[in-house]
Amino acid sequence: MALDAESIIERRALRRRLAIWRVGAIALVGLVIVVGALATFGGDERKPGPREAHIAKVEISGVIMDDEKRQKLLKDIDKSEAKGVLLVVNSPGGGVTASEDIYLAVRKIAEKRPVVAVVETLAASGGYIAAIAADRIVARETSITGSIGVLAQYPNFTGLLEKLGVQVESVKSSPLKAAPNGVEPTSPEARKALEALILDSYAWFKTLVSERRKLDGEGLATVVDGRVFTGRQALGLKLVDEIGGEDQAIAWLGTKGVDVDLPVREWKPDQGGLARLGLAGMAASAADALGFPALGAALRTGGDGRPLMLDGLLALWQPSA
Repeated sequence: MALDAESIIERRALRRRLAIWRVGAIALVGLVIVVGALATFGGDERKPGPREAHIAKVEISGVIMDDEKRQKLLKDIDKSEAKGVLLVVNSPGGGVTASEDIYLAVRKIAEKRPVVAVVETLAASGGYIAAIAADRIVARETSITGSIGVLAQYPNFTGLLEKLGVQVESVKSSPLKAAPNGVEPTSPEARKALEALILDSYAWFKTLVSERRKLDGEGLATVVDGRVFTGRQALGLKLVDEIGGEDQAIAWLGTKGVDVDLPVREWKPDQGGLARLGLAGMAASAADALGFPALGAALRTGGDGRPLMLDGLLALWQPSA
């Protein structure tokens, strides 16, 4: 019986220690959330970004998706003291509408100051839509650009479903509702409707290239068939204006009245209070330890936690395997 009593006492002591740690961890998570909220919402209302005259540098990189933080960043640049803008593009493209959003935001910026795009490794498809929003495009000799076109892809699982003995039933208001959908054979009518959608967006893309790059006729036809070009090829085809990098881009800004000795300030999307303070990881680990994985995931992603998803039509370069 003495051993049993000792075990009970030891277990009670362990429970007390665990309770203390649990309360402390909960308090830590709460403190981090409060401090992060104050950092996010409790600051002053001054304009974001550098408040002195400068040359703004903003990067469009990776697959282009709907991104509220990116669009807010571009709006903030438009309201800033930037005298010129370097738009650094390194993207294979992405959603057509998301690319259009960037184009419109950059054109608005360009109403007040000169904007020059610098193509790094890649500015293809939707990435090129972003680049042609600038007043001038500078690219490296070996940069990849072009891929002017629109794409819609969807998997078709009908063969696999048949092998598995699965039949998908559907009731539709009309034959073209939710078609094509990947779980039934694509009808000629559905394919034709999708092609019309693609061709309309493609016509918009071609018009954009024609207007921004002053191309028409054979010159336009040569560059809008979906192929990609090196920077050297693109220069000869009038898809870019100059071979070079940021130095050449800044020199061009100088020809537009921008003081080339102004500091170049890089603008990046706001990551939120927790990320700025570097406390999100600590809070997320504490939440995981307490058995709240969903809270931990939210803290790591800043709250939105959106997966990489591309909806709608794509202006995206996909190199062949």
